[in-house]
Amino acid sequence: MILLADPRVAAVPSADDGDPLVDLRDLPELRLDSRAADPAGAYARVRRGVADRLLAAQRALPAGLRLLVVEGYRPYRAQLEIFTGYREELRRAHPDWSSERLHRETTKFVSPVEVAPHSTGGAVDLTLCTEDGVELDLGTAIDATPEASADACFTDSPAVSATARRHRRIMGAALRGAGLVNYPTEWWHWSYGDRYWALLTGAPHTRYGPV
Repeated sequence: MILLADPRVAAVPSADDGDPLVDLRDLPELRLDSRAADPAGAYARVRRGVADRLLAAQRALPAGLRLLVVEGYRPYRAQLEIFTGYREELRRAHPDWSSERLHRETTKFVSPVEVAPHSTGGAVDLTLCTEDGVELDLGTAIDATPEASADACFTDSPAVSATARRHRRIMGAALRGAGLVNYPTEWWHWSYGDRYWALLTGAPHTRYGPV
């Protein structure tokens, strides 16, 4: 399992091909949830290449299923607040952890700001729903932490039901087929064009840098 704290992720050269951010609210083919909505509407924006791949993944799903996007672009400040907040939560719960372990465990749930996929516009948090918008069972809530879920948030966790595993496989097959990669500690997190994607796919550099 490669975590975002792995030095190989930060070592990927960063480039940006200028692909613009697009607003998913303008794409009626995709469902967008408002639970992570912010006043500026950042949550609804992704790079155009990501939007195209989400549409391709949507078309690959079995009849009656839809992608439900919860969050796309996340500004630097918001990313930093989430990272420091979770790190402090873990520090209080595990005062015996070394700084190295604290950093590693934090990155199982949230990326360090310097390599954060969401801050490039290349990442999305999403789940599956029916045509009527009813969310399917994928084992945990989106943004369930490893601590709170006993690692059931890990994409390949054996601790979730057979139904949840099946739904994760269906969603994963569609998204991988469209060219996105998953962060293995978060079944809901998929990205394209960022450092993590570049490392996993062997790309020589990123397509997207921080926005």
